[in-house]
Amino acid sequence: MFEKRRVLVALGTFDGLHLGHKKVLLSDTTEYDEKIALMFAEHPQKTLSGEVPGELITQTKRNDLLNEWGYTPVFLDFAEISKLSPEEFVDKILVEKFNATALCCGFNYRFGEGAKGDVGILKMLCAEREIKLTVCEEVDIDGAPISSTRIRDCLKKGDIRTANKMLGRYFSYDFEVVHGDARGRILGSPTINQFFPEDFTVAQYGVYASYTVIDGKPYVSVTNIGVRPTVSGVSEKRSETNIIGFNGDLYGQRVEVSLLKKIRNEMKFNSFDELSNQIAIDRNKAVEIAKKEFCFNGCELE
Repeated sequence: MFEKRRVLVALGTFDGLHLGHKKVLLSDTTEYDEKIALMFAEHPQKTLSGEVPGELITQTKRNDLLNEWGYTPVFLDFAEISKLSPEEFVDKILVEKFNATALCCGFNYRFGEGAKGDVGILKMLCAEREIKLTVCEEVDIDGAPISSTRIRDCLKKGDIRTANKMLGRYFSYDFEVVHGDARGRILGSPTINQFFPEDFTVAQYGVYASYTVIDGKPYVSVTNIGVRPTVSGVSEKRSETNIIGFNGDLYGQRVEVSLLKKIRNEMKFNSFDELSNQIAIDRNKAVEIAKKEFCFNGCELE
């Protein structure tokens, strides 16, 4: 007689994989045959309000983290499952479709048509079906609960350090490197250009100390996020990163840039000489930040 497979299903939006999400995902330390992170192909807010909050993590990074934590990401259509009653969601989706023997979720998890299901109802339904349930309490940072909304607000205000504390890692993106106008190379500080998708959260325009990973090795870098006001005719928001100690061809590659701390606001300079001088100052500040406040094994600090 075969033993029933043990399957853990994690319930939540998991739109940022911040410390609150991580606590849920790692809350049950039992060994399972399979661990599934149940997520949505599109954010529930698109169905509920027509508006989609900006992504906080790229698909590549999200999959890497979930795999690191032992989970397989599975995506559902929120519009379809939102029509199910709490009982139907548990029976048709969790039990019949995914063979769940255990669940984990946050204290404020809601489910079912009209969000009628809460943790109390989920506990009752799991007890009736002999499904193990682990519920996590909220996680606070600086006296307030962690949430994806709060992280987005911090990023838009340029408060990268608080956003990073809530994420439990550095806010990053790994978009494809595209060709720019080679202005940075002319100024003596070649940069990599990356454009932000419309559905991704963009940090407040400005210059940031950052680090960039190339072939598994981190380099201290300086990143400008914005529309480059010194260069006329530019309106598309982008990330331009000057990687200190690296000079190579990265076009067409997906390169991960992580933001550490904001150095200054985006500025318009009267000349490219002024801009070049400011870039040198920004580079020095980025190196100081990396040496003083952060630890990067193998970082190039030349």
